[in-house]
Amino acid sequence: MTRAGHSRDRLVVLQSIKALRDTTNPYLVQLVRSLEGEAEVQLFSWRRALFGRWDVLHVHWPELLFLRESRARTIVGAALCTVLVLRMRLTRRALVRTAHNIAPHDHRGVLIDAVLGLLDRATTRWLLLNDSTPVPDGAAREVIPHGHYVDWYARHSVPSPVPRRVLCFGLIRAYKNVPALVHAFTGMEDATSSLHVVGRPDPARLAEELRDAASGDDRVTLSFGYADDERLVREMGEASLVALPYRDLHNSGALLLALSFGRPVLVPENGPTAALAAEVGEAWVRRYTGELTAEVLRAALAEGVPAGTPDLSRRDWATLGAAHLGAYRSALSQLRHERRYSE
Repeated sequence: MTRAGHSRDRLVVLQSIKALRDTTNPYLVQLVRSLEGEAEVQLFSWRRALFGRWDVLHVHWPELLFLRESRARTIVGAALCTVLVLRMRLTRRALVRTAHNIAPHDHRGVLIDAVLGLLDRATTRWLLLNDSTPVPDGAAREVIPHGHYVDWYARHSVPSPVPRRVLCFGLIRAYKNVPALVHAFTGMEDATSSLHVVGRPDPARLAEELRDAASGDDRVTLSFGYADDERLVREMGEASLVALPYRDLHNSGALLLALSFGRPVLVPENGPTAALAAEVGEAWVRRYTGELTAEVLRAALAEGVPAGTPDLSRRDWATLGAAHLGAYRSALSQLRHERRYSE
């Protein structure tokens, strides 16, 4: 294998994923699979990152490279990131970043912010899931939208929607504002409606907050913990509406997951959700302004499940795989161009 930056027919891409497991986000698994026919894809280890031969490092959530449970291990991880950045600068390897979020959902201190800033400055090319994601001034950027999950779950038998069933599915974090959904639902005087909240609370104290919000309402089912594909398919299939009342919703895999099952979503009104509605169909992305209320939820449920399916044609993985490969090659060309002008 030749050194990075020299001509090679087959691109070597180091993904920041350490392993592909049953619990790995299907977005990442589908990305790797979409690349494998045209590139050699390697999974991340520090030995491989610091001593292996690869052309492009593709990072998704950069804090996961170095953030650990203990401060001592986090400091070690931060030091390794610093060495990795130095290696990329000396050997002209490209760092490509997918900006899944505008910023980490939790502020974790000065050290973490410093390492994230270092990785930001070392990024050769930014990949955005939507056009409104901010990146550093002057940074090279391109939009490659979030892929769908239609093919991933095609082998499963999907049940029919239960009338007036609301679902909130996924990791339960504070920014996702799930207690507001439970409060809005319990404010509806409708014995025929039901709400399922399925996912692992992080932190665990959110579970008690949700139990308090449900206030013994037997229309509400709270299922805390990891849900496998069989459970996910059943819950998504039985939903008539998927509600995602996130604060500052920007990108959401759960939103694309619901649309992949042909289920309408209720989300806050903002630029990204309005753009998605224009792309896939207004009936599939129902938006509200201000706080989520019982009236908003009742109106969204009253629309039912639309006929047909949302338009997810821009989010096919064959197309997205080719777009990622083009972005990797553009990043390497950018580095070669910069080197010529610096010599």
